[in-house]
Amino acid sequence: MKGFRWRLLWTTAVCMMLILCSGCGRNRQVLKILSGSENQELEAILDECSRETGIDIQMEYRGSVDIMRTLEAGGEDYDAVWPASSIWISLGDRQHKIKHARSVSITPVVFGIRRPLAEELGFTEKDVSVKDILAAVEEGKLHFCMTSATQSNSGASAYIGFLNAFLDKQTALTSQDIQDPQLQSKMREFFSGVERSSGSSDWLKDMFLESDYDAMVNYECLIISANQEMEERGEEPLYVVYPYDGLSIADSPLGYLDQGDPDKEEAFLAVQEYLLSDTVQKQIEATGRRIGYQGVSEENKEVFNPGWGIDTERILSPISMPDGPVLMEALNLYQTELRKPSFTIYCLDYSGSMSGTGREQLVEAMGMILIQEQASQYLLQANEQEINGLVLFDETILQEEVEEQPTKENLEGLYQTVEGYSTAGGTDIYQAAIRALEIMGGYDLRGYTPAIILMTDGKSNGIMDFSDFSQAYDEAGLDVPVFSIMFGDAEEGQLEELAEYTHGRVFDGREDLVEAFRSVKGYN
Repeated sequence: MKGFRWRLLWTTAVCMMLILCSGCGRNRQVLKILSGSENQELEAILDECSRETGIDIQMEYRGSVDIMRTLEAGGEDYDAVWPASSIWISLGDRQHKIKHARSVSITPVVFGIRRPLAEELGFTEKDVSVKDILAAVEEGKLHFCMTSATQSNSGASAYIGFLNAFLDKQTALTSQDIQDPQLQSKMREFFSGVERSSGSSDWLKDMFLESDYDAMVNYECLIISANQEMEERGEEPLYVVYPYDGLSIADSPLGYLDQGDPDKEEAFLAVQEYLLSDTVQKQIEATGRRIGYQGVSEENKEVFNPGWGIDTERILSPISMPDGPVLMEALNLYQTELRKPSFTIYCLDYSGSMSGTGREQLVEAMGMILIQEQASQYLLQANEQEINGLVLFDETILQEEVEEQPTKENLEGLYQTVEGYSTAGGTDIYQAAIRALEIMGGYDLRGYTPAIILMTDGKSNGIMDFSDFSQAYDEAGLDVPVFSIMFGDAEEGQLEELAEYTHGRVFDGREDLVEAFRSVKGYN
């Protein structure tokens, strides 16, 4: 009887502990952070931070322009922001909600070039200027990948650095500076060297690792990450080039978004204090991020491999960023006049299952891209030389249309086609994608950043399959990514197969089709 009583007491105590622990889990403070994609590399550190502080850190990764616009709207769904650069907080925080913003790390925006090419260009033997890089582009010796200046901080920072370099500016750009016709001509020539664009720095790195492009513009920390993976695979790493006359730096500020909750603020400060502690700063440095403007700690010197061209003794002297209005003017100029023109074919599913809400969201999304007043709100305006096309499909090709003159009126004409078509029939995504390739095959794509944007809400069940597409893709010999948007009951495996084969990406539009279209358009 006595033994039974002890067992009963012990069982009761254990149950009480489980109940208390369960209650603690339910009451655990949640901190939602809107962050740039480059911080995905820090997830292991953030997981440990969560365990140490008892705070549930929930990260959502978006582009810099998205973070800026979220701040403009008040950012009510988030507790903190962590963009790549302070400029996006300065531009977006019109309601002055950001508090306690502090830099967690810094990383310069650099060129990573395959070493044999860097040696051929003479870049391994001297300090390299932006003008040297332009000369290599003009001679047809250098092509590179970079993120969109209007969607990602690495692209925007690099772009502003290039502008400063061509103007020999030591001070911040002015509106008058960027209207210089000679400057604009140089920038168009420079961007003619872009082979692939992206809306995400981290995705650009991943795409580069699965391809054979010559070079990419990205954060030093992501070049280091790429090199580590390349060496593990037995491949020659990239050589890092710091354009001395146009060097820009990401200062990675983590700021609290004050919504009037003191408990959230306390949780934020605990997380920030953890990340800025000496021990964790060394861990962050070990990922290839710097924690000072010159030198690195002795224990992390091997991470910053000088054999890759990395120079930790160089004092990082970044360019001066322009005022907000000038920056926005420069970004609009990039989008409409300076960037390499895009060539986009939209393959849009008009099968019967798209009837109703699906079709309505599709029309709304295409309006955001094709109606220029809407596109300008997201820095997605058409370039003066770009080409846009439509392939509307069900289990057959319903209609196709290509617009080579992207005037406001002509783009609205494409929108009217999208708006006016009704839904019916089955689904054949492969036939639509093949037709888009055939259309593009009639053009010289060297002057464009091409992409097929495929939206579907169902499993492809037509007469063609992936083998038909892969054969057509190989025969076409075109470097055209397929960016897919899945909606409704779309078969994710089919879309991932297309993305992997063409170095594209799949976007999930099941919760917000309009947002998915906006995101994917930032990739070309």
